[in-house]
Amino acid sequence: MSSPRARDLGITIGRGAPGASNTITDVAGVRVGHRTVIGGDDGDSKAVRTGVTAIMPHEGFPWSEPVYAGTHILNGYGELIGINSVREWGILESPIVLTSSLLIGKAYDATVRWIARHDDDAGESVMPCVTECDDSWLSNVLADPIDDEDVWAALDAVTSDPVEEGCVGSGTGMQCFDFKGGIGSASRILDGDQGGFTVGVLMMTNHGDREDLLIDGVRVGEGLTDLMPEDHHDGSCIVVVATDAPLLPHQLRRVAERAGMGLARGGSHASNTSGEQLLAFSTANRVPRDGKPFPPSAVADGPRAGTILSAIFRATVEATEEAVVNSLLAARSMTGRDGHTLYALPVDRTLELLDGAGRLVR
Repeated sequence: MSSPRARDLGITIGRGAPGASNTITDVAGVRVGHRTVIGGDDGDSKAVRTGVTAIMPHEGFPWSEPVYAGTHILNGYGELIGINSVREWGILESPIVLTSSLLIGKAYDATVRWIARHDDDAGESVMPCVTECDDSWLSNVLADPIDDEDVWAALDAVTSDPVEEGCVGSGTGMQCFDFKGGIGSASRILDGDQGGFTVGVLMMTNHGDREDLLIDGVRVGEGLTDLMPEDHHDGSCIVVVATDAPLLPHQLRRVAERAGMGLARGGSHASNTSGEQLLAFSTANRVPRDGKPFPPSAVADGPRAGTILSAIFRATVEATEEAVVNSLLAARSMTGRDGHTLYALPVDRTLELLDGAGRLVR
């Protein structure tokens, strides 16, 4: 049975309307796949709690039809392979693969081989976009826990169905505000006079200090001081923003920056030893591989043309903030290596705190 999400429980973040599934796959063509890797008994020193998540930017192969993209690093204690080509050319020409920190090299190699299986020419030239968060509190990261087949399984599993959240795929071993974290997603649909565009967010939450946790502006973390892990570790967060608005690379960089504001609204301060890797792409324009000029459509820019961009910025902030909450609600308590345990957010107590602050919609 799927877990209730924020809006199912009366938690309504922001002013914008969500899409049909309220996940990143509300952006037409975007697909997501997971591979969850769990091995060893609870408490075993070699227990594995990890996985891989893959995002495909449209219904085809992105190396055949790259899309415009932009990125922003809020704090850089982490890795995003492929960032230089995104910054230099403003295009995304591969799937986006998420995994555990010390598995990023294996995921990169496996993704190269997966691309080559589908297109020999692309396999010789495309540098995949692969990023990570640290799940070593629950998972033995030195146990060589994933192989090519795990990465290929996530890539082969991509679907436009609503995104599975919580302890799944690359989010399996993650923690968020000292609770169990994982995968979260949300979306927003802009009003018709703002273009009617869709903005979707998928994130891997592995960040935050308990006392800083905010949900819809309420200091929930200050009221939930138990269920703490034995040790606090600053983590990281990956945010991927997709939209069908025709944005150019410099505009998408600005969208990626706004995802950081959504993190801040949830209580993140992007600590010195955290890695917030933010990436945004648009499905509206497909960049020709033959290098021939083409007339891309674009949202007007500049100080007197900001209505649509401002709406996209707000949608990104709201969807990011809500995706964090959805990741917490979907996650379940998990014990991993050496008996380390991360507890799920206590939903009933959280709702009591929100209701007491007048923030639940009945």
